[in-house]
Amino acid sequence: MVEVTRDLFEHIGVDEGSQDAISRPSITYWQDAWRRLKLNKVAMIGLVLLSIFSCMAIFGPYMTEFTYNANNLDYTNQLPSKSHWFGTDGLGRDLWARVWMGARVSLFIGLAAAVIETCIGVIIGGLSGYLGGKIDMVIMRFIDILISVPDLIFIILIMVIVGAGILPIIIAFALTGWLRMARLVRGQVLQMKEQEFVLAAKTLGAGTMRLVFRHLIPNTLGVIIVTLTMAVPGAIFYEAFLSFIGIGIKPPLASWGQLASSGAKVLQVYPFELIIPAIFISLTMLSLNLLGDGLRDALDPRLRK
Repeated sequence: MVEVTRDLFEHIGVDEGSQDAISRPSITYWQDAWRRLKLNKVAMIGLVLLSIFSCMAIFGPYMTEFTYNANNLDYTNQLPSKSHWFGTDGLGRDLWARVWMGARVSLFIGLAAAVIETCIGVIIGGLSGYLGGKIDMVIMRFIDILISVPDLIFIILIMVIVGAGILPIIIAFALTGWLRMARLVRGQVLQMKEQEFVLAAKTLGAGTMRLVFRHLIPNTLGVIIVTLTMAVPGAIFYEAFLSFIGIGIKPPLASWGQLASSGAKVLQVYPFELIIPAIFISLTMLSLNLLGDGLRDALDPRLRK
């Protein structure tokens, strides 16, 4: 028979390390994701580069006395110098001002198009996945038909019909880019709609819209944010391609694609006019992809340590 003594009811001592672990404040899912993202040096490099490019797109054109659309035929195709830090183009326009004005246009188009197509895809995909049945079948077959045709064909057709400019480009990207987002969100909603928290919300009387937009879609934000980050470089690339072939941004307004198109015409004589915008296009797309990969790792709860 075990003898009961006072020692059996005394507190067991713990070391300071254990006490610190127990007293450590709890953090939210997004705080933990940010902590893990900061540990990813490659993703942080991409975030820093994007921050620099964004700041330069805002303030860069004002850091020189020249404007992006001012012609000076006495200084055409000048090499980079103290007066013109990136040189000048065939009409004597300052490339420093034009590059950062082009950054403003390209980044705005990429971000606006990605946000709009994400909103459309999230709404349609969320409702399709939750409602299911014939509605889901009709929506998915419609998406399958559209997605079988390359995006670039639709974009070029829309641009030919609507015309060139910033707004037509954003509309063209938004009308073609939501398809993959809708399929992705639908798949996530199908996985979650039979889980306990959804059944509990139904029991408490939550309607379809509340279930979709207050319970299901917020639980897919990690995937949505990562996909949104990956959609921005795609929009920037398409804008650069459209401007390169002459149906995108029209002079004197500048974009990186339009600058690359102008520089390609004089590549053998003045290669810097193509190399400079090409470097910024490449660095921006690389930074966005690195940041997207880092966000994917940081927002995946299965990789939490």
